[in-house]
Amino acid sequence: MLCEGNTGHVIGLDLSSSCLYGSINSNSTLFRLVHLQSLNLVDNNFNYSQIPTTIRNLPKLRYLNLSASVFSGQVPSEVSQLSKSSLDLSLNLDGVSIDGLLTLKPSNLASLVHNLTRLENLYLGYINISSTIPESVANLSFLTSLALRNCQLFGEFPSLLVICLNSSLLLAGTRFFGNLPSSIQKLDSLEELDVGGCNFSEGLVPSFLGKLRQLTYLDISKNNYGSPIPDSFSNLTQLTVFRIGTSHLTGPIPSWLGNFSKLIYLDFSYNRLNGSIPQTFSNLINLEILYLQYNDLSGTVEFQMFQNLQNLYQLHLNGNNLQFLTESTIVNASVPQFTILGLSSCNIREFPSFLIYQKNLQKLYLAENRLHGQLSSNMFHGPLPIPPPSILGYEIQDNKLTGEVSPEICNLSSLQALDLSNNNLSGMLPHCIGNFSDRLILLLLANNSLHGILPQTYSKKSNLRMIDVSYNQLQGQLPRSLANCVMLETLVLSDNKFQYVFPSWLVTLPELKVLAMRHNDFHGVIGKPENNNGFLKLRILDLSYNNFTGEFLSEYIFSEYAMRSNITVNQLTYMKTNITYDAGGGAITLDYGYTITIANKGVDRYYSKIDELMGNLKGLRSLNVSNNIFTGEIPSSLGNLTLLEALDLSQNKLSGEIPQQLAQLTFLSQFNASHNSLTGPIPQGNQLTTFNSTSYEGNPGLCGDPLPNKCGNAKANQLPSPTEQETYSSESRIEWIFVVAGFGSGLVQGIILADLMIRRRYALFLKIVDLLIRAVKRRR
Repeated sequence: MLCEGNTGHVIGLDLSSSCLYGSINSNSTLFRLVHLQSLNLVDNNFNYSQIPTTIRNLPKLRYLNLSASVFSGQVPSEVSQLSKSSLDLSLNLDGVSIDGLLTLKPSNLASLVHNLTRLENLYLGYINISSTIPESVANLSFLTSLALRNCQLFGEFPSLLVICLNSSLLLAGTRFFGNLPSSIQKLDSLEELDVGGCNFSEGLVPSFLGKLRQLTYLDISKNNYGSPIPDSFSNLTQLTVFRIGTSHLTGPIPSWLGNFSKLIYLDFSYNRLNGSIPQTFSNLINLEILYLQYNDLSGTVEFQMFQNLQNLYQLHLNGNNLQFLTESTIVNASVPQFTILGLSSCNIREFPSFLIYQKNLQKLYLAENRLHGQLSSNMFHGPLPIPPPSILGYEIQDNKLTGEVSPEICNLSSLQALDLSNNNLSGMLPHCIGNFSDRLILLLLANNSLHGILPQTYSKKSNLRMIDVSYNQLQGQLPRSLANCVMLETLVLSDNKFQYVFPSWLVTLPELKVLAMRHNDFHGVIGKPENNNGFLKLRILDLSYNNFTGEFLSEYIFSEYAMRSNITVNQLTYMKTNITYDAGGGAITLDYGYTITIANKGVDRYYSKIDELMGNLKGLRSLNVSNNIFTGEIPSSLGNLTLLEALDLSQNKLSGEIPQQLAQLTFLSQFNASHNSLTGPIPQGNQLTTFNSTSYEGNPGLCGDPLPNKCGNAKANQLPSPTEQETYSSESRIEWIFVVAGFGSGLVQGIILADLMIRRRYALFLKIVDLLIRAVKRRR
């Protein structure tokens, strides 16, 4: 608290980071401090309450900071009635979605700009404004700093913004179009410029930015620049942060960057840069973060280059054509202490010896190298060290590792992601693997040679969201303690030797979206769950190539909620998960997802009808049930699938006419009903007539365009009598309800039909579609 010396009036109040919680009452005594000139409430939690309109009772307020305090709703117009010189309402974010909570009407923005003509600092980051910038911004002649990051501003970049600024211009994440105005070069005192993600037109990197010699922060990432880094940028030797990531940069990395001795953060990732990493990088003694991943860099990189960079704690070289070499003997004292180290696809043949000395490592990428040997439990003697307990993510997939998974991996009590997939690991899994870290989110062990049973114990505090142990030799029953993993979204058990009845108790997992159990020895009748509830959010179920018996009913699997047709979910939500954690002072988010491939073998045969249930799958975009022995008529309810883009009914025994309702499928770009027993006219004057005759061939009873058979020809409409081989008794005929990929608008991309053994008199082993859930992709 600051008081005026003569009168004792309170003129300054700083309550920043004071753990305040709740709302500010409009009749609070705060608003009786009419002489208040400075109010700082940054970094508190006002629990989504609105900014009180009684702020107008503080007419002398010149400094107001309400940033990062969880205010929500409309910014009141009363804010623009104050005589402020500094206003900060930025970073009021939802703690879950990280979305901005405040909105500012365009009219209120115009009033604010019009009234606060003596404003020096204006920070409105993450406020949803969704408008153009009013022309009256040119009247803010005292303005030195302007931050409008992620405000949904749009329109052409206003050149008038730059005529007076001399401290910072932060506009990242806006939706401006056009070019960055060259008038920016006049701001020779500008210290910070952030126009990352502003969607500027394709073209050369603006070389005139090299005239801003006082810049300490420059971010022009995520634009469409496609040229080499201009040599004029060599003037920017005061930079501490330099970011041009996720663009289309070409050419080599300039060697003059070695003169940027103040540089702390350098990001050239996700470009098309080529050549080698300059040796001059060893001069960047203050560098802490270096992102060069996913370029076309080549040549040899010796670890010795980075040994002088004792402040370096994040190094990303993933996804280049580099060859990373380390000396056989490295002195402990000379090794930087990394928190994140990305060396994937760096042609490493042996584990880097300097990893022995890493005490703070949180994320280690060694995927897609040429590592081989056994997975050792002793980091000093084996080829693969067990990372330090501080590590948060350990990715070593896509190598040639052999041996067993050591129980010492369970010492990694902070681990959130473990990916050992696509190696040659063998032996039994350590018993502790299910509960060694309550923070573990991803457990990916697929495509090895592991055997034995799944670990039997899973903690009630588990945060596991994805488990993939497919393509191993695991056997036995599923542990009931999996029910403790209430956050689990994806469980992939495919291609093992599990022997168990259908685990109906998994319905207690409220977030489960993907359950893949194909190619095992699961058996028995799939009955109604004990609590009569189905899976709440299940979107993909693969039971194929097992030994289930009896009748299958979809209501035993899918809950009433899951079958609603008005569910609106992003189509990828059931196929991916992500983890976010703090590493070295920065938030790291990693996305893991499955690529789904639906492959039809072309030789499988079934006796069935296509169920009317299909018409309820409003979000379906692709339906392929070809090469089976489906009978009966094409359901007219398929006309309800208005988003359908591909429909393949070929090579079945379907009869009757093509329903007129299929004419409603205006998005249909692929259609095949060939080689059935369909009759009657093809619906004319719609999408169905745009396909060629091969879509209808093999149906002697069909007529009309595009077939040469004209309707009215009695012989054309006459079907041949069925052969003895094609007839079958009603005793063998099976009525099906399908196991489907998912329900809900915009979600389902394809139907997955499971294989079940139905026993009537004889066991009929029914094979339908092969679902391959295999490829794990990452987007960083």
